[in-house]
This record gives sequence, structure tokens and C-alpha cells, in this order.
Amino acid sequence: MRTLTTLLCAAGLAGADEWPQFRGPTGLGYTTEKDLPLTWGGEKAENVLWKAPLVGEGHASPIVWKDRLFISTVRWAGGKPDKDVIPEHHVLSYATADGKLLWDAKLDPGPWRREDFRSGPGGGYAGPTPATDGKLVFVAFGSSVMAAYDFEGKLVWRQEVRPFTFDVTIGSSPVLFGDTVILFCAMAKAADSRLVAFRKADGQPAWETKLPRTGFGHSTPVLIDVKGKPQMIVVASGGSASGEAIQSFDPADGKRLWWCKGAGDASSPAFGAGLVYADSGRGSDGFAVDPGGEGDVTATHSRWKAGPLTESIASPLIVGEHLFRLQSSGNVKVWKMADGQQTDVQRFKLGSGWASPVADADGRIYFASGGKSVVVQAGATMKVLAENDLGDANHGSPAVSSGRLYIAGLKNVYSIGKASK
Repeated sequence: MRTLTTLLCAAGLAGADEWPQFRGPTGLGYTTEKDLPLTWGGEKAENVLWKAPLVGEGHASPIVWKDRLFISTVRWAGGKPDKDVIPEHHVLSYATADGKLLWDAKLDPGPWRREDFRSGPGGGYAGPTPATDGKLVFVAFGSSVMAAYDFEGKLVWRQEVRPFTFDVTIGSSPVLFGDTVILFCAMAKAADSRLVAFRKADGQPAWETKLPRTGFGHSTPVLIDVKGKPQMIVVASGGSASGEAIQSFDPADGKRLWWCKGAGDASSPAFGAGLVYADSGRGSDGFAVDPGGEGDVTATHSRWKAGPLTESIASPLIVGEHLFRLQSSGNVKVWKMADGQQTDVQRFKLGSGWASPVADADGRIYFASGGKSVVVQAGATMKVLAENDLGDANHGSPAVSSGRLYIAGLKNVYSIGKASK
């Protein structure tokens, strides 16, 4: 728990009961809760406490702070994606008690009109997940714009992200650290790649680190604790392996600490059992590295390599001494973190191969989305505990707070919990 507490304090976040950003309080997919429901949905809508219609669509994940749920969406006036029009940008706030829509704020779009809609619902305009520190809600959209709102839906600041030579769309979500909100901009034009920290108060840049040797990527950075000091791990290599695909930075000032060979694009890295793990998510080898070095650590701190993998848009998850890696095919592979030896592979019927799993304090892993979902007990060999279906498939990852799962489908957002919660 020391690592979790250290990261929460460094990021300026509250306790683990909140779900303030992509993949939770640590960004690694963990919750300290133990009393989450195993089953939900189906014909009787089991354990579905409420569902509320979304305004627009997208595949951003929901976040939760106390009695508020926040999510980003977009909507075309004609109801269908249109390459000639930038859709309306919406930031939505719901009451966690009953799903009531509290406010719907419209943000003026940024400068990038996209023409490649392969990213799915929302045409990739509403991919980044919001983040909150309990005072403001920070959002990013695929039109290359960021903004901050207060908890009543009032716009505090708006900042366009330029240049915007992103590949296909913006997939990286904002990450909070101290008084800043950080966005990883790994571009198709490497000369434009950079890591930028904006001041929470006014959206002005606090620092910027240029990354001219970093290929494109859509992953969200993670904050980890190494010997009592925070590191921000970013992964991007344009989809194939490169000598600097896995990099570590000091989130206080953007100074690069170490880098190594690896691969990175669609998936965020994982951290556990003392190692960072990353792969491209597009079909590459996976790489495990000890984050305790300095400079180029490829020869000194790389520990093992696995693969090659098939497409794996979801982010990897480490539970105990094992790594769990969902493939878009529905296969989940398990490796020992100590040496990279594979111990299990099972195929599940899932509504999304993009939604990143979460793990509770009892080692239960939720491969959950608005469609078909599976809950397994972690271990060298996985044990299936439940299979569920909300019938509203989409790519967002679940949020966890106060004994509930919050899941965004294509049409609705759902609160999953036991009746007494």
C-alpha cells in the first residue's frame, strides 16, 4: 500500500475510493475494494442499480469523484459521423446515486478536423478519458483541445494543443501530478512529439519536453514510485520496436531519467513486482525492464522479452507475481513476472478487446465493458468466476468506486452494485 499512498499524494489525488482518471487512482487498473459484484446484466438486469442515456457517443471511460460521475462524448447534429464537420464536444456529469444528468457542458472544438474514423464510436474525437482532482475536471478531445471545468459545469480554461500531427486520433488521456495536468503528445511527425505539463489553474504550460526521436503513440502515461521518488513512464514507438520506446521522466519538471528498447503505441504500460512492462498493442514483442537505472538501460536493466503478441489494444495488468495480457481476439495470456515464462492462456467471449481490465484487492480481474464481460481469479492459471453482458458493447474501461462498477456502453452509462450499496 505504500506505493499506492505515495502516488496518490504525489498526484494530488484523494483516497483509493475515488476513480479520478483513466484506470483509476494509480493509472494502473487497481482498486483496494473487495466487495464488488461478480454478476450483472442479462435479461433481469441483475445488479444494475441504474442506467442513464449518454448525450452523444465516444469511447472515453467514466471517472468518479464522490457523488459525481464524469465522461466525455461528441455528437453530430445529423446523428451520423460526418468528415466535413467537427462534432459537438460534450462533458457530462451524472449523480452516482441515481444516474441523474446534472449538467451537460459544450466545449468549442479545437482546430483539427479529422477524416479517419477507424477509431470507432465518436470517430475518435471522444477517446481521451477525463481526469479530476476533486475541484476541477480536465478533458481532452480529438480535435486537439483541452479544457478544465468546475464541478458545476463552468468552463475555467480552454487550451488548443498545437502542433497536432497526431496519428489517426488523440488516444492519450490527461494525467494529474501536483499542480499540473500532463498530456503525452506522441506524433506521426516525430519532430512534433513532446510531453507537456499544463498548470491546473489556468491551462498555461508549466514545462514542455520535446521528444524528436519518439514515434507516434496513443497510450496514456503512468506514474510509478521507485525508491520513494515518482517517475512518469511513457511508451511510444510508432507501432514497431525502437531503441527509446520505453522512457521515464520526472513529472515535476519533464527531465528524462532513463530509456530503453521496447515497443509502444496503443496500450499503456504496467508496473508491478518491481518491473515495468510494455508492448505496442499492435502486435509486437513485450518487454520487461527494471525502472531503477539511468540513461540508456537497454543493456543493463532489460529483464525479459515475450511474444510476439497479436493486437492488444487494452492495457496490460500485473496482479501479484503474474502479468495478464488481453489480446483483441479474446485470448488472455499469463506470464510470470520473475522470468517471463508463460503459465496460462484462455480465450474468453468479450464485447471489447480494447477495454482495459481492473483488479480488486482479492485478486479478481474484471475484463468488463458495456458488452460481454468476464471476471476471473488471478493466478498462474486463471479461474473463471462469472460471465456477464449488458448488451451495449463499447470500448470504455470500467470505473470503480464505493462498491460499484461504472461502465459506459455505446448508448448508456451503468451503475453496477449490490442493492445495499
